[in-house]
Amino acid sequence: RNCIECLAQPAEAQDKVLKPALVCSLFPNVPPTIYFSTRDETVEKLPWEQRKLLRWKMCRVTPNIVKQTIGRSHFRVSKKSNDWLGCWGHHMKSPGFKAIREHQKLNHFPGSFQIGRKDRLWRNLVKMQARCGKKEFNFFPQSFILPQDIKLLRKAWEEGASRQKWIVKPPASARGIGIQVIHKWSQLPKRRPLLVQRYLHKPYLIGGKKFDLRIYVYVTCYDPLRVYLFKDGLVRFASCKYSSSMESLSNKFMHLTNYSVNKKNTEYKSNSDETACQGHKWALKALWSYLTQKGVNSEAIWEKIKDIVIKTIIASEPYVNSLVKMYVRRPYCCHELFGFDIMLDENLKPWILEVNISPSLHSNSPLDVSIKGQMIRDLLNLAGFVLPSMDSVASKTQTRNGSTCSLGSALKEKPKPVSEHLKAEKMKKAYYLMPKIPDQDFYSSVLDILTPDDVRILVETEDEYSRRGQFERVFPSHISMRYLRFFEQPRYFNILVTQWELKYYLNRHKG
Repeated sequence: RNCIECLAQPAEAQDKVLKPALVCSLFPNVPPTIYFSTRDETVEKLPWEQRKLLRWKMCRVTPNIVKQTIGRSHFRVSKKSNDWLGCWGHHMKSPGFKAIREHQKLNHFPGSFQIGRKDRLWRNLVKMQARCGKKEFNFFPQSFILPQDIKLLRKAWEEGASRQKWIVKPPASARGIGIQVIHKWSQLPKRRPLLVQRYLHKPYLIGGKKFDLRIYVYVTCYDPLRVYLFKDGLVRFASCKYSSSMESLSNKFMHLTNYSVNKKNTEYKSNSDETACQGHKWALKALWSYLTQKGVNSEAIWEKIKDIVIKTIIASEPYVNSLVKMYVRRPYCCHELFGFDIMLDENLKPWILEVNISPSLHSNSPLDVSIKGQMIRDLLNLAGFVLPSMDSVASKTQTRNGSTCSLGSALKEKPKPVSEHLKAEKMKKAYYLMPKIPDQDFYSSVLDILTPDDVRILVETEDEYSRRGQFERVFPSHISMRYLRFFEQPRYFNILVTQWELKYYLNRHKG
């Protein structure tokens, strides 16, 4: 077996720690997952029969940091189009997900553009605000999508103060391309699709400069929903001191925080030290230390950020789940990293600016390498890549309900169940989906008798949690009950894992 205790290898020239190639499950009869190492570790080699299955599909956009991490686990580039286990590539149209085989993982979900495109994000958040109330969804600036909302924008413009500023963004751009800050109606381009937002004109400043936060959010599954936040991230500063004067609106180095914009400023200063509060890019942990020294409760800000992230992911949930059911063979096949851009106002309230479905993983400095390298390594361990059987790799056709690399024989995804068993599972799910409003007293008995499906989901959830590294799971958690009411429709597995967390979060071993 390759699930061995880690061994020190002092004889090695670089004195690296030898790590097992596979990580054992917490449970019997469940296959191990592939281990991804840090730069100061070396991973043992599997026997050739298993090692030859370690193939990765490379794309033009696969980041170097991903290539380096999979290389340390002895993955090779796949020359064929269908024998790979993992791929880090472009998002694609939903029907394209049908081509992903049951032992393969792609780093996107169908429909995630519902929050990854600026116009869709705002439409969905406004919809959530209308359904759940402004009090719960007041973390995004008032936004208008042109040309559809031109009359509404005109009304808001005329009602606003004459010194109101607006930020204009193309709906699907990145890296600050096409963004401008305006204050006159005549400056507004009228004929192209645009997102127009109230400009957050009173940002929290450090050293007189505005900044935003890049928060890394990882979703491993949408049913049940499992959302993680990486504990570190990036703080990106504008490279000119902030001024609220109208004359400064054209200065992108003052009003935009994108690295791709500010690196062009001769005043831009890089930062290679993840603990230092210097230059125009900091580690998120360095910001928390800085604010704590100023007497700010940085933990309270982090809690608010977690709340925003959960609600925003829930806004995409109905679209993604319906497309996963239509086009994806099994939930194992998809996972996704999102880059949330968040700004703090003068009262340290976090506001969501946008969500990126392919956040930049370019590492231009030791600071980037340190944060993104650790994050990608932990993400790939969380993803839970499993060695498939030789049969499944060789097979040209697979059914949507197969279980190539799910839980072991006792917990396979859909072993042909006895009809009574299946009927009992359906009845249990229907029973707990009856309440229109989430009801803790009603839900609390869901753990009394577990079905095979329940066991499979709970095993996956606990195993995954044990591999989280520097990620923090924010959903499900022991406070998830308060979020269930935001889902457009209740999901049985969300109820199940929420009740599990509530019961066992203080004693996971007992669970």
